[in-house]
Amino acid sequence: MKKKRIMALLLTGFMAASILAGTDGSLASAAPDTAAEGASAPETAAPDILMIARQGMFSSGGTVTAPVEGAYDATTNWLDATRAGNTAHVDHANVFYQIPVNDNGNPIVYLHGYGQSRMGWMTTPDGREGWSDLFLKKGYPAFLVDQPRRGEAGATVQMTTDGFLDAWSAESKAYKPGDQAWYTHFRIGRTAPERYEGSQFPEGAEAQDQFFRQMTPNTGDYDQEIDAAALSEVMKDVYTMTGDKSVFVTHSQGGAVGWDVDMDYVSAIVAVEPGGTPEIGSEQYQKLLDAKIPVMILFGDYIDNGPSDIRSTDFWKSVRDGAVGFAESYNAAGGDCMVVNLPDIGVTGNSHFLFQEENNGLIADYVAAWLESKGLN
Repeated sequence: MKKKRIMALLLTGFMAASILAGTDGSLASAAPDTAAEGASAPETAAPDILMIARQGMFSSGGTVTAPVEGAYDATTNWLDATRAGNTAHVDHANVFYQIPVNDNGNPIVYLHGYGQSRMGWMTTPDGREGWSDLFLKKGYPAFLVDQPRRGEAGATVQMTTDGFLDAWSAESKAYKPGDQAWYTHFRIGRTAPERYEGSQFPEGAEAQDQFFRQMTPNTGDYDQEIDAAALSEVMKDVYTMTGDKSVFVTHSQGGAVGWDVDMDYVSAIVAVEPGGTPEIGSEQYQKLLDAKIPVMILFGDYIDNGPSDIRSTDFWKSVRDGAVGFAESYNAAGGDCMVVNLPDIGVTGNSHFLFQEENNGLIADYVAAWLESKGLN
C-alpha cells in the first residue's frame, strides 16, 4: 500500500510526459539540453569540459565571543596562556563556490549530512565527478557548505560533549569510532566491506577506504538552530553575490537544517534522504507553504527490501513513509512536493549516498529535469 501511495505521488507530482517528450523514456535522456543555439564556440565545442568563470571562498554567519577578562598584551601575544583580551570568531558556515561560464542564474547551495563535509558533493569514493561538477556543467553555480563546527568551519567555543554520537562520554576528548556502524546504517551493505546485491556503491577496497576517509567529526555539539542561522546567512550572501535565489540541496541530517532556514532567498529544495520532514501544520511546514517552495525528496534502495533484523531498516521506512505523508498534506494544501522512491522508477541499488554512486549522473539528470519543469534551468 505504501508503495502505491508513493507511485501516486510520483504520477501526480511530476509531469513526466512533458519532460520526456521526444526521448526514449530513459532517465538519462530526461535532462534538459543546456547548450543554447548560437552560443559561443568555447561553450559548445566540448560540452564535457567544465569551464569556470569565477570561484572563491567565504564564511557566513557566526558570532564573536566576548573578550577574555583582562587587557590584551601585544608584546606577549600567543605566549600569554591567559589569552587576556582575546576574542574568537566562531560558529559560522564556510562556503566554497564555483560559477560556470554557462551560468543559468540558478545557484545551488549544497549542505552535507552527519559525519560529512562538502567533499561528498564534489567527488565520489572512486574518483568520478560529484554532483557539484555534474550540475556545474548544466549551468548551475555551486555553493558548497561546511556547516558550523564541521570541516573548514570547525571554530567553536567548546569541544563536543555529545557522548552518544561523537565522543565516548560528555567528558571524553576521544572520538567514538563508527566505520562499520555507519556503513550498515547508510545501507551500503550488511557489514563492511560487503555490498548489498545489485549495489551501485563503488566497488573495491580503495573506494571503501576513500569513503571512510571523507567522514569527519563534529568539533563541537551539533546545534540545528546555529546551523540554520548560518545557512540562512549563506542564502542571503549568495543572493547578494548573484542576484538569484538558490536551489537548496540537502542530505540526511542536513535536511533538517533545510526546513529551518529563512525561505526569502530559496527557490526550491531537493532533499536527499532527509532524516525527517516537517510536522504537518508546524511552523516549518507553514513557512514552506507560504513561500510556495517546490520540494523534491529522494530515497534510494534497500528500504522496503532491507534486512528485517537490522534496526535501521525500520528507521528508513519510517522516514520515507513520513515524507510521503508530508507530501500528501503539502500538496493538498496547495504546495508542490514530489517524493521519489528510486526503485519505483526502475533505479535500483542505491544507498543513502545515491549522489556518490555509480549511477549518480543518471540521478542528477532526473533532478535536473525536475528543476527544468519548475523553470529553474
